[in-house]
Amino acid sequence: MVDQPLWPGVDPAWSRRVRVPSTAPVDPAGSAHTWHLLDNGPQLAERGVEPVGTLLCVHGNPTWSYLWRTLLAAAGDAAAPWRVIAVDQLDMGFSERTGRFRRLEDRITDLGDLTAELGITGPVVTVGHDWGGVISLGWATRHRGQLAGVVLTNTAVHPAGFGLPAPLKLALHPAVHQWGTTTSAAFLRVTHALAHPPLEKDVRDAFMAPYRHAARRTGVGNFVADIPADEGTPSWSTLNEVAEGIRELDVPALIMWGPKDPVFSDRYLRDLLDRLPQADVHRFEGAGHLLPEDRDIATPLFTWLPTAPVVDQASASERVETRVETRPGDRPKAARPARRSADPAPVVDQASAPVVDQASASERVDTFRPMLAELDERRADNSPAVVDMAPLAAPGAGPRTLTWAELAGQVDLLADGLAGIGVKAGDRINLLVPPGIELTSLIYACLKLGAVIVVADAGLGPAGLSRAIKGAGPQFIVGIERAFVAARLFNWPGQRISVTEMGEAKRKLYGIAHTVPELVEAAAAASAAGRSLLGAGAPPSTTDTSPPVVDQASATSPVVDQASASERVETSPNPDDDAAILFTSGSTGPAKGVVYTHRQLAAMRDTLKDTYRLEAGTSLVAGFAPFALLGPALGVTSVTPDMDVTAPKTLTAAALADAAAAVDATAVFASPAALANVLATADGLTDEHRVALSSVELLLSAGAPIPEPLLAKVQSLVPSATLHTPYGMTEALPVTDISLDGIRAAGSGNGVCVGTPVSGATVAIAAVAPDGSVSGQPSTDPGVTGEILVSAPHVKDRYDRLWITQQHSASLPGWHRTGDVGHLDAEGRLWVEGRLAHIITTASGVATPVAAEQAAETHDGVRLAAVVGVGPAGTQVPVAVVETLPPAAKPGTAPRELGEQVRSAVVRFTGLDVAAVLVVPELPTDIRHNSKIDRARLAEWAAKSLAGGRITKP
Repeated sequence: MVDQPLWPGVDPAWSRRVRVPSTAPVDPAGSAHTWHLLDNGPQLAERGVEPVGTLLCVHGNPTWSYLWRTLLAAAGDAAAPWRVIAVDQLDMGFSERTGRFRRLEDRITDLGDLTAELGITGPVVTVGHDWGGVISLGWATRHRGQLAGVVLTNTAVHPAGFGLPAPLKLALHPAVHQWGTTTSAAFLRVTHALAHPPLEKDVRDAFMAPYRHAARRTGVGNFVADIPADEGTPSWSTLNEVAEGIRELDVPALIMWGPKDPVFSDRYLRDLLDRLPQADVHRFEGAGHLLPEDRDIATPLFTWLPTAPVVDQASASERVETRVETRPGDRPKAARPARRSADPAPVVDQASAPVVDQASASERVDTFRPMLAELDERRADNSPAVVDMAPLAAPGAGPRTLTWAELAGQVDLLADGLAGIGVKAGDRINLLVPPGIELTSLIYACLKLGAVIVVADAGLGPAGLSRAIKGAGPQFIVGIERAFVAARLFNWPGQRISVTEMGEAKRKLYGIAHTVPELVEAAAAASAAGRSLLGAGAPPSTTDTSPPVVDQASATSPVVDQASASERVETSPNPDDDAAILFTSGSTGPAKGVVYTHRQLAAMRDTLKDTYRLEAGTSLVAGFAPFALLGPALGVTSVTPDMDVTAPKTLTAAALADAAAAVDATAVFASPAALANVLATADGLTDEHRVALSSVELLLSAGAPIPEPLLAKVQSLVPSATLHTPYGMTEALPVTDISLDGIRAAGSGNGVCVGTPVSGATVAIAAVAPDGSVSGQPSTDPGVTGEILVSAPHVKDRYDRLWITQQHSASLPGWHRTGDVGHLDAEGRLWVEGRLAHIITTASGVATPVAAEQAAETHDGVRLAAVVGVGPAGTQVPVAVVETLPPAAKPGTAPRELGEQVRSAVVRFTGLDVAAVLVVPELPTDIRHNSKIDRARLAEWAAKSLAGGRITKP
């Protein structure tokens, strides 16, 4: 035992010392050192428990084994207990001070000496943080026969093409190093200050305990001095050996990451993923360098761990396969190494669940039709394909049109040009370009190459957009100038490509490597010379060397009609390769990246085509970006109206009608917020405008519930149209559909009726219990309120670098858990009652918000309402927050009469007794849709407002 008081969260039984012979190069022969460990092995032995394996946990600098206390606490209670050995490296923590300068090679050898002395033979999962990550990986590369997996938190194994982070440069500076790391405790205090939220005092004191005096901090200083900053440093060759060696580790890997780390930023995560492509990743937004202190890492780690890792002398690939588990609903990943998926929880009684399509993967491949199939088939078609009402190159010049032949040619050259600068299948390319001809062309060029499109739009707001881009980690960014202003300010990753020409001064300022016109010009020149930029100048299969015809309206609009795309750019992405990463709106937390494969994008296209008859001959006004981008895949002519698609409220009635007139539109898609502004500006419509709108046969609107009165007003603008409001989400669009007539037939009820499942989709409910927990039994029984579950070919593949989130969303095999709450009625229609996170757990049971909000909105003085729960879970009371007509001058309690009338309406329609009514000038909504109310933010604000004191804006 250590002659020190033990520390918060540490069982005294874990603390032990071990005398270990040393074979480290720095030590004389015959040396031995005393190590301090936190080890639950003896405790498990006392209980007669045989552990599944060993977690070998290695801290970095300047922490110690205390960092891993939560893993030790959780290990014994896990379904399959693990032995956890958390080491104090020599010269660190409470291990012996050896008096020698130990370098990286010594420390890796030290760890091997320790495991040999302890008699650990495997299976072993290494766990490392900070420089402990490098050391644990070094052990892993030298003990392959024992290795069952690797777990990493913020660490690095290579400079990744960059210089040292500024904090480490400062710590290494001769004027700072000795004082900052050894003489004083400054380095420790700065490290402890990196926790989010700040460490409690007793925890901070525990981390400081082994390093109270300068003599005990020599190892801290030496650790910093040994950082392999460049090839001239002594430990560089060892670092490089580890960095290259882990490429051969095809065991399961889990990386848990804190993005707010000023030392190990996301650039190092991207480097690790390049070396460990099989790794499961979870980025904890808001967490930083001390991730094990910032977040619970024990629960996901023990969920992830194989329940029975097998280590034998088979090949590495065979060992991996013994640990890969297939779950119902998993999809093949031909382009990615096999990855393990956590056990489903809970187990679902499949007898009571709706039947999910059991077609084999090979059958699905046979029916797969690529996203570019329609475009390739129509490359000789001179009818309009894409119309841009406000062209990027000349916004005031009027509409610009590309025919199908011109669009195909432009896509061909863009694909060839991107390939010429090194864009290849699997590369992530962030497109920060407004919807229109340029964005459409770039998207289909990327699909052609097999590059992964990252679509993170300005609708996320500056902070949200920055989080999204850094999280996705694109290799390339194509954007407009405004995008590069932000890229420079927020240090976004990726080689930068301007969508338009840019002067030399600006190119230097923003770090622009290429422009799209340059890429097109190079591709056109190569085509004229009879060669391709793809495949290192491999000769094209076509013998036609005549120069391409270029649309003079813009240098980014080449037309190549001499040879098919397949003849010039020989690419064929696997249907199950990643195709796109789309981001959620961020209305319920940080926006999440949603990964779609080529097969799933094609299934989304097919669902829209089958449900709404969107096909060749349809002309679509796309006031909602995804539909504009799907136009060429559907075979429909699409027009982007003169608006900011990331700000739906900017769509005016005149702009909508002008777009409709430009293509003789038969279909329109716009968000509820956009339609509200169309109605507000309808007085500006001319007779010609109204004639154009009268030809519309289908109007779609999604993004938030739409009241029947609003739809009725919209109907007057498009009298010949059938109005539909599909329900869906970024993870599955669409899921259900209902028409205006269907809404009227359904009448009022508990929530918003969103209709029946679309083509290919199945919907079920997982019941919510009175305490707010969710059942593991999917049900289609009418009247059961619970979480809405979806199964469909077009449901997302996974969340990007959010392994924990993905495991939860797929925890009911074959289903996507939407996080929405609702019920099915006797006719099989789905009613949405709100979000699972927004349910109100009262003393008498669970209440959902939407019906109560609709009841409040029946009052003529209420424009919009949100009903939230205030108080502890299980005893919450409902509070209504309303946006009034006219708007309230400031937030506060509602006038007495209004409050009473709102409460009366809610109790009359729903039976829910509202405790208080508050008013605000404007309810907070998401940026993208301008319609999803941020109930979580309002609940927090309402609780503070009702607690007394000054009422501020929510």
